[in-house]
Order: sequence, then structure tokens, then C-alpha cells
Amino acid sequence: MNNEKLNQQKVFFTNRIKKNEKLLRKWRKKENITCWRVYDKDIPEIPVVIECYNNAIHAAEYRTFKVEDEKAREFWLTDLLKVAAAALGISEENIYFKFRKRQKGLQQYEKFAEIRRRMIVEENSLRFIVNLTDYVDTGLFLDHRITRDMVRSICEGRRVLNLFSYTGSFSVYAADGGADQTVSVDLSNTYLSWAEENFRLNGLYSGKQKFIKDDVFHYLKEAQKKGERFDLAIIDPPTFSNSKMSNHVLDIQKDYAKLLNNLLPLLNSDADVFFSTNFTRFKPDNTALMYTKIEDLTKATIPPDFRNKKIHYCYHLKK
Repeated sequence: MNNEKLNQQKVFFTNRIKKNEKLLRKWRKKENITCWRVYDKDIPEIPVVIECYNNAIHAAEYRTFKVEDEKAREFWLTDLLKVAAAALGISEENIYFKFRKRQKGLQQYEKFAEIRRRMIVEENSLRFIVNLTDYVDTGLFLDHRITRDMVRSICEGRRVLNLFSYTGSFSVYAADGGADQTVSVDLSNTYLSWAEENFRLNGLYSGKQKFIKDDVFHYLKEAQKKGERFDLAIIDPPTFSNSKMSNHVLDIQKDYAKLLNNLLPLLNSDADVFFSTNFTRFKPDNTALMYTKIEDLTKATIPPDFRNKKIHYCYHLKK
């Protein structure tokens, strides 16, 4: 790429970053948010996602094509990220960049490094630990900020089940909303321990929380045998998983109805379920679901800092 073209890109990129930051400034302050998405592949020829975490930026390239010279492209992207950092008043040493590719099975839990660049961020009066270096994701999915707040608003006195719980952000919100008990189920001990840390960080850790390492399908089967019952459930599964820790290969398009229907015996009357997926080609078939009410919350749960309005699909179901 010639210098003239690169300089032109830098100008466009800088202007867009500054524009987005200004547009979202009042909203961030009002919602007490220190982690947010500042650039969402706004310019087609720069297919990068950039998120701010306090005084650092975490960037990932979402590429669907091959390039002839990987080193040249890495240099180009690094140069652009320095421009983004400058526009935001962030030091270059606080730039963290990853190449994003589809993750399967255990890969979603594997580490990039052991740098442990961890920090505490704030969201809706709660605090969470994020790791900007070592994993595919940071530990907090920013696109479900609104969904988490919805869950918190209807949790008082209720028993809450969080399946595919990751680092427990939904469970923390539920506990903050007065949930009588939260049960977080995930295959990763690393993420379950991380969830416990998030509870302690917010002063919410008590005997009312359970952290269970298990395959979700196996857990649902065993919980039914034990007579477990819940008033609210959250299901935010990966698109695909063939983890060796599970006997079940998960394909969310094929399995979502089975997953939701298997949950039904564990639900009390008038229970609420929040189901979401990041599978961009997801096609729901409501006729396969045995629920009395299915409400599409997708548009209502996409935060203002996400230009990509298909970042997730989200549904509210009633037993």
C-alpha cells in the first residue's frame, strides 16, 4: 500500500474513532461504563473491532479472506491501531491486538499467552475482571450489557440458573438483583473460578451461589432426577463445541430447541428464560419449542456502541 493511501486511511480512521467516542461519551457516563466498543468495522476496508477497557484498547481483526503477506498486513494494522490509540488519548503500550478466527471445542478455553494483563472494569454499577491478553475473549461480552440488566431487574427472590455461564457476569447481575440463589454451569474450571472472583469483587459471594463444572446436557438430565427447580434461566451457548469434556457435540442451530425443551422440567410455573446466540445465520423455529410465550428481544438488547445489529439474537421465553 502506498503512503498516500495509508495516510488517507489514517485520516478517515481517526475521524471515525473521534466521532464515535464523542457520540457515546454522555451515554457512557450516565450508565457508569468503562468498557465499550468504539469501532465496529465501520469502514469496510478496515475490518477491525476495537473495544476500550479503562485506559487500554483491545482489538481483533475479523477476516474472512486470505492475504499474500501476513507480516505486511500486521504492520499495517498495528500502524492503524496506534492512530486509534492516539485519537483516544491511550498509550501505545496499552494496545492489545488479536486475530479472530472461528473457535471450536476446547479452543475457546485455550490461552494465547501467560501475560495476565488483567484489570477491573465497571458496568452498570458492577465491577468485573477482564483479561486482555491470554484468551480469545476478555471475560466480558459487551454486547449483552442490556440483557444482563434486564435479568437483574426481575431476579429478586428467585432461583436463577446460568448455563454456559463463562465468567459468571449474568450470575453476578442476578445476585445484585436480589436472586435467592444462582447456579452457574460451565465446562471450564478456569472460568468458574473467574466467576467466583467476580462475585467476591462485588461483595456478593455467599452460600447462595453454586458453581458447577459439567456438560450442560448432562447437568439438565441429572438436575431433573434430583428435582431441581428454577424461576429464571439464562442460556448463552457457543455456536459450536466439540469439547472432549463433553459427550455431546453442540451445534446451536440444530440443538437449540432440544436444549430449551430439556430445560422445561426444571422450571417452576411462570418461569422466565433468556436465550441468546451469536450465530449470525441463526434461524429460529418456534414450532419446535414447547413454551407458552416467545418474545424476540434482539433489537432491544443491542447496545448503542455496537454498529453491528446482528451481533447476537436474543429471546425471552415463558414456560
